[in-house]
Amino acid sequence: MNERHIAPAFIVAVLCAFGFMVTYGFDGNTQLQGGLLGGAFGGLGVGMILWAKHLMPNEEVEDHRHEMESSPEEQQEFNELIEGAAGDVTRRKFLSRLGLAAVGSIGLAALFPLKSLGPNPGNSLFRTGWAKGLRLVTQEGKPIKATDLEVGGALTVFPDNGEHRNERDSTIVVKVDASAIKPRRGRESWAPEGNIAYSKVCTHVGCPVGLYRENTQELLCPCHQSTFDVLDGARPIFGPASRSLPQLPLSIDSEGYLIAQSDYKEPVGPGFWSRGRRKMEDD
Repeated sequence: MNERHIAPAFIVAVLCAFGFMVTYGFDGNTQLQGGLLGGAFGGLGVGMILWAKHLMPNEEVEDHRHEMESSPEEQQEFNELIEGAAGDVTRRKFLSRLGLAAVGSIGLAALFPLKSLGPNPGNSLFRTGWAKGLRLVTQEGKPIKATDLEVGGALTVFPDNGEHRNERDSTIVVKVDASAIKPRRGRESWAPEGNIAYSKVCTHVGCPVGLYRENTQELLCPCHQSTFDVLDGARPIFGPASRSLPQLPLSIDSEGYLIAQSDYKEPVGPGFWSRGRRKMEDD
């Protein structure tokens, strides 16, 4: 086996690597991308194995010392050997360059998936669209007054920030008997006139918490039946959720409309985002 049998393996690796880059750049079929990437690594691997097996010396040769003088026939044989070796070196150099091209193309192809990582989210995952003074509005953009809901009523609201309604901003407002609320320390003024608001993004896997049981004053996530106590800071009392729903601090403006005192004081969504609480507070 010589270089002509090894070079095709490296060529296949190069072509497959560039094929992967092209299909990935045009959002091609993922199965095709996987096949091309496999072909690139396979071609490189086969080429390296064949090179090591057939072109690298793998035996020890011993020869006895003899007279240094050479006959004319031996000198002619030596000259022919040197001339043949020169061509062999040239072919090996070409094969080496081809191998480096295969490695380089695969390395370049490995950079393309970085495109799928998207932009750095920064601190956006720990913030929502809520801010101090923003009114609570319905999906249609209608502002909500503190007197709009009766005891036992519930309504989904969003911040009146003029932007597209974001699911992470979705909040449920429940009207309860203000005297029955068990506010946590520092939250005594967060539920004016019994209007109490919690994030609708479940702290288990992020499903929408959209069901309110008036008779038990509980919020229920229909995905995995996580249940939260509305009167006790939306503490989870049943199901897989292990963290309370974040509470949105509310107040009432001069016209009687419900407004936010600030953004949520903790990250909304699945419980693992609570790791970012310290980061959010530090910022």
